[in-house]
Amino acid sequence: MPVDVEAEVVANTQLSDDYNVLALAAPAIAREAQPGQFVMVRARRCHDPLLRRPFSVFEVLRDASGEPGGITLLSKRVGVATSLLFDTKPGEKVQCLGPLGRPFTPVDPPTEAWMVAGGVGLAPFATLAGALAGRGTETTLFYGARRASELFCTDLFAQLGVRLVLSTEDGSRGERGLITRPLARELEARPRSARLMIYACGPEAMLRAVTQLAIASGRPSQLAMERIMGCGLGGCYSCVVRVRDPQGRVHYARSCTEGPVFRGEDIVWE
Repeated sequence: MPVDVEAEVVANTQLSDDYNVLALAAPAIAREAQPGQFVMVRARRCHDPLLRRPFSVFEVLRDASGEPGGITLLSKRVGVATSLLFDTKPGEKVQCLGPLGRPFTPVDPPTEAWMVAGGVGLAPFATLAGALAGRGTETTLFYGARRASELFCTDLFAQLGVRLVLSTEDGSRGERGLITRPLARELEARPRSARLMIYACGPEAMLRAVTQLAIASGRPSQLAMERIMGCGLGGCYSCVVRVRDPQGRVHYARSCTEGPVFRGEDIVWE
């Protein structure tokens, strides 16, 4: 069950003028958080905006004994809510509800894991990479952004033994172009007999392209859908996704409760 806490800000690491990683002391959430789950957060000192904002759990912080004590959030400053969080200082408190949502399902060897991230779509993959490393699963991160200055935390993934494939739209780091280009090339080169799970999070156009590539290659995929959420608990229906059930019937699923992780092959794209 999710818990609602006033989480103390432990650290606020500003990665650039617009991106930061916020570390929160939230042991009750950290103990239960699974890869792909999220929290609803609001800076406590204000009521404008009134609603909380969803953030994937980026990392689970542990003490020297390995006991979970907090979480981190990877955020981009784009509006009032994210600007307030960007400016928070250590010692301040924020309202934090979670963990929420349906998580990723990590795979075990000999299946490989390919994670595809676009921009802040990197957020759910640090915890997933850790879970996969604990299983001994061979893992690759395909990570794309507009420019080199917006590719963050690659050392964190390298330390977990993750193979990195990078791209930028301006060619300033890695391959020039969209991250789906090297993904398509490597899928084509990989024998169909090779067992592979594709995970993805990022802009919807990227997720649609990843799903199409996965289906064409005969591979399953799990997508963390980014949706605007009002409550995070399924009450407001602001975050629905069109999906197809096992009988082929199309319906609307709430990404906060039935997701945010969906099977790529189940999503009905607009």
